Amino acid sequence: MKFPTLVRTELQRLTSSPMSILALVALMLVPVLYSGLYLWGNDDPYGNLDSVPAALVVEDEGATQDGEDVDYGEQVRDELVADGTLDWQVTDAGEAATGLQSGKYDFVVTFGADFSRSLTSIGEDDPSKAVVELTTNDANSYLAGTIADTVTDTVRDSLTQEVGEKAARTLLDSLATIRSGLAEAADGSAQLADGSASAKEGADALADGAATAADGSDDLVAGLNTLNASASALPEQASQLNDGAQQVADGNAQLDAQVAPAAQRVDEAVGALPSEQDLRERLTEAGLSEEEIDQVVSLVDPVHTDIEQANDEVQGAAAAVQQLADGSAQLAEGTQQLSDGMPALADGIASAATGASDLSSGVHELSDGAGELDSGLDELKGGSRELADSLGSAVEEIPDQSEDERATAAAMMSDPVSVDEGATTAASSYGAGMAPFFISLAAWIGIYALFLIVKPYSQRAVTALRRPLPITLGAWATPAILGVVQMVAVFLIVAFALGYSIAQPAAMIGFMALTSITFAAIILTLNVLLGSVGQFLGLVLMVLQLVTAGGTFPYQTLPTPLRALHEVLPMSHSVEGIRQLMYGGDMSRAWADAGFLAIWLAVALLAAFLAITRMTRTRTLRDLRPSLIG
Repeated sequence: MKFPTLVRTELQRLTSSPMSILALVALMLVPVLYSGLYLWGNDDPYGNLDSVPAALVVEDEGATQDGEDVDYGEQVRDELVADGTLDWQVTDAGEAATGLQSGKYDFVVTFGADFSRSLTSIGEDDPSKAVVELTTNDANSYLAGTIADTVTDTVRDSLTQEVGEKAARTLLDSLATIRSGLAEAADGSAQLADGSASAKEGADALADGAATAADGSDDLVAGLNTLNASASALPEQASQLNDGAQQVADGNAQLDAQVAPAAQRVDEAVGALPSEQDLRERLTEAGLSEEEIDQVVSLVDPVHTDIEQANDEVQGAAAAVQQLADGSAQLAEGTQQLSDGMPALADGIASAATGASDLSSGVHELSDGAGELDSGLDELKGGSRELADSLGSAVEEIPDQSEDERATAAAMMSDPVSVDEGATTAASSYGAGMAPFFISLAAWIGIYALFLIVKPYSQRAVTALRRPLPITLGAWATPAILGVVQMVAVFLIVAFALGYSIAQPAAMIGFMALTSITFAAIILTLNVLLGSVGQFLGLVLMVLQLVTAGGTFPYQTLPTPLRALHEVLPMSHSVEGIRQLMYGGDMSRAWADAGFLAIWLAVALLAAFLAITRMTRTRTLRDLRPSLIG
């Protein structure tokens, strides 16, 4: 009996009766139903979230921001209801709690009374976080809580962006004001530096002048002290001077009293002298001739002239005596005033000496202070220049933005990162993303189910033929062929019934066939080696692979021991290979996964061949005993 004959015989046995055919068809449909129904049911769960009931409770009392009334609770409520992502039911807290407990709502989202007030507190001295209260009930649905987390995260991100943009705009406007102030301060500090330089020049001059004044004040003190020592005798001397002046004034007054009448008489006498015309007339009347008159006139005229000159001199002397008398009287009066004021002058000089001493001390202090001022102004000059440079640098560090630029920057600050989504490969839907895992699992379940009716090997052939290779190939080929048919049917469901996009359809069919025949070899070997116990171990191995294949979460999230199993178990590589071929990934990785499955196929067939070889050579009572399981 050859290898094809063994396959044909087994297939004839499986289709020998209508009941057998029905059982075979039912088992053949197991992977199709498993993968098809599961993928259909989970094709687009996120597209049907609008049927998930959720309660929305808004207790927000609103707040005032920038002089305007805001109510973020109502705003978010309206946005969520309008978005329609979930079946939102706006209600109160009591109804929401009752509905969550009864299962009417999967979860409850509550915006408290202080929601808007907290959001607007960002500009206050003591800001507080706004709280979105999320209440779930895992007894209704565990994943509903995950969906609720996603929804609240979206709400939080949206509000964070909006509130953050307003806060950032306020901050940028404040920075613009600060920048303007810093620019003015920088200009002012530059002017201060220039002014301090000028002030330092003045302080240098002041210091020099104060030093000179200090020296002069010392000389003034010395002179005033000397003057004060001499001034003590001045009142007595002034009194003596006044006495002498009074005596002179009295003598001059007596002289004037004597001279003035004499001068008046002389003047009167001179006034009484006849003029030349009168003399000529009188001489003519006296009978003198013209010649005699001329002689007389010639003799009298010089005398007359001398008398007039003498009178002028007498009158001048009288006037001088009068002026002398008046002056000496004034002098006496002045000396009297001098004598009267001299004690006060002496006291004033003494006071001036004392004041000069105080002035000298003050001028010396001024000189010292001027030196310190000069030093301080030098430091002020350097500090103000450094301040001007620092303020100028600070101004340069703050962007000089227009109002529109600040609005753009605020929007960027509130939402600084945009996600530019791109994918080297991409699944067309959630179901398509899960398909590689469930196709691989369906392949294992399909082969496992077939071995419920397919004999692992022909005991008759083992006993009669004793040809292990045809027996091994015949035992493997029957479930392998049926498994390939199952995979073709699964592919048709995935590609056409569900409409998933497949990048490499021919290669994927081939890979799915390789997966199925590899699983057939593994389960065959378990059955050959251990009988029904091996069939049970096939179930255990399926569970292990279900956990470690990385079909749902990345395998890196597994515990370390399970991560090691991921690397060696075949389903992990069947999942990865189908992903590469279905999504259009790296063909080299698909070839590597195919090679890994081929190694499992070869090792499993070799193990089955060795076990059947042993059976063809030695048959014991143990081989004829029924299995412990059935």
